[in-house]
Amino acid sequence: MEAEASPLLGSPPCCLWFRRPGIYEDENGRTWVTVALRISPSHRAWGRGSPGSTHEISVTVHMWQTPVHPQMPRSPSHLLVFGLPPKWELYPGRRYQATDSRLWEIVDHGQINSMEQLILKRLPSGSR
Repeated sequence: MEAEASPLLGSPPCCLWFRRPGIYEDENGRTWVTVALRISPSHRAWGRGSPGSTHEISVTVHMWQTPVHPQMPRSPSHLLVFGLPPKWELYPGRRYQATDSRLWEIVDHGQINSMEQLILKRLPSGSR
């Protein structure tokens, strides 16, 4: 998938803040709904079965910008199960930095029909 923004969309949001499970809000007050969350094992190794091999969970989140009915915000502790941070900030190189300092790659920022979409993939620990 292409990591470039559509000319009609402009840049991706500068910040995304947790509002309640599955719902984020950007700096313009627009809401972003988590519509898909893919979690799968990722194996990074210098050699299969070597002592230096590591196992990480790969996380990809698909979000759509759409209005939602307002409710009281909940505690960010609900996110721990899903592995999503309470805040993302746009970072150089078409990435976001989460509150835990992990980087998330912008896999896609585009449009599906009339819906703005943002797909983020968590980069492995130690990525810069």
